[in-house]
Amino acid sequence: MDRSIAIIQTSAVSSAELKALCREIIPEVTVYQIIDDSLISEVNANGGPTPGVKKRMLAYYQQAEALGVDAILNQCSSVGEIAELIQPFISVPIVRIDEAMARKAAAMGKRIGVIATVATTVKPSTKLIERAAREMNKAVKIETHLVKDAMMILIETGDVDRHNSMVLKEVEKAAENCDVIVLAQGSMTVLLPLLQHITKPVLTSPRAGVEMLKDILYS
Repeated sequence: MDRSIAIIQTSAVSSAELKALCREIIPEVTVYQIIDDSLISEVNANGGPTPGVKKRMLAYYQQAEALGVDAILNQCSSVGEIAELIQPFISVPIVRIDEAMARKAAAMGKRIGVIATVATTVKPSTKLIERAAREMNKAVKIETHLVKDAMMILIETGDVDRHNSMVLKEVEKAAENCDVIVLAQGSMTVLLPLLQHITKPVLTSPRAGVEMLKDILYS
């Protein structure tokens, strides 16, 4: 039976990586991408999703559903909660890309460091981990590290070295006190080759998200 998915994205930063992961993990699945980089700009400018963002997201999920896909992957952590609000109106499963990562983080440690590069991701990411911990009947303490402007630098100038340097400093700080470190943005996977000296587990969302999507497709 042929299967297909749609990835709803608020920027193209993770597009190539997600396509590559899909080719590796679910090579037999047709992948559609719907990208609107105005979404993340509007979210960041307003400190969170606006009514306009919510309406456009609903339209994109409806378009994905109309394509006949079997599941939808929500790529952006900043709008993950909106994806959940939309789920009752969509007939196919919507997977938050960072949900599997949040569950793993809650299972692995009691003190969790969350590294974010945009302010609007901090609250959704921490709430997702807290919810996962509650479902495990586990108490966790979350330490957040916001690296201001790093994401915009990456998107607007493509200065990967500057982005990496800024984020790396916060990862090193978090590693001093935390049991496990969560990189809240999928785009932050570019740092992984630079984190070999970090002795604490460092979790990222893209691979875990696609693997969770596979489980749902074939469950």
